[in-house]
Amino acid sequence: MDAQIVLFDGFDPLDVIAPFEVLVAGSDAAGGEMAVELVSAEGPRPVVSGSRGLVLQATAELDPQRPGFVIVPGASGPIEGDPDDGVVTIPVLLARFGETAAVPLLRRALANPQITVATVCGGGLALAMAGLLDGRHAVTHHLGMPVLEATGVHAVPARVVDDGDLVTAAGVTSGLDLALHLLDRCYGPQIATAVETLFAYERRGTVWRNRGRVPVAV
Repeated sequence: MDAQIVLFDGFDPLDVIAPFEVLVAGSDAAGGEMAVELVSAEGPRPVVSGSRGLVLQATAELDPQRPGFVIVPGASGPIEGDPDDGVVTIPVLLARFGETAAVPLLRRALANPQITVATVCGGGLALAMAGLLDGRHAVTHHLGMPVLEATGVHAVPARVVDDGDLVTAAGVTSGLDLALHLLDRCYGPQIATAVETLFAYERRGTVWRNRGRVPVAV
């Protein structure tokens, strides 16, 4: 079981580091069974984030054949601004992601029954804008929910949405909750709780799944 966290130009650092640390701690608690790695579509390279030029190193190429998790972060940068004036906004960064080699690799990952694709914050919107999430249930940062719905996704206002082989999380800090949920799915609640205790953090919100009774409109 591997966890590949995908870096791309302009990524949000916390969307990457929060799941990375939680999954590494969970792997340690499970005896080191899970390999957690930073990857990119282009292979090993330094990747510049959208936060003051912070750089993280991708150590391998995204492999859509490796069983486990593939996690896509969102982007960091200004929300508003005119691209004609040289302002690279988050929507521009997410749109650019859809033009990279990551998209066909992620399409293959989504088609692989041994892989669960997960996203944090704008990562879900990036995949939706690239046409990868049509008809799926997902969430993204609250500012991107109308755009997510417009792409043909069933946008769900929850902190974490579990749609089977697709698990998405909302705003930036929800990467913690996403990774803890993945640990719970993979290893069970005792491992997830041990990591919560180690990090002095308790998961927030109810994980939404497309099952059970539908609430009556009030």
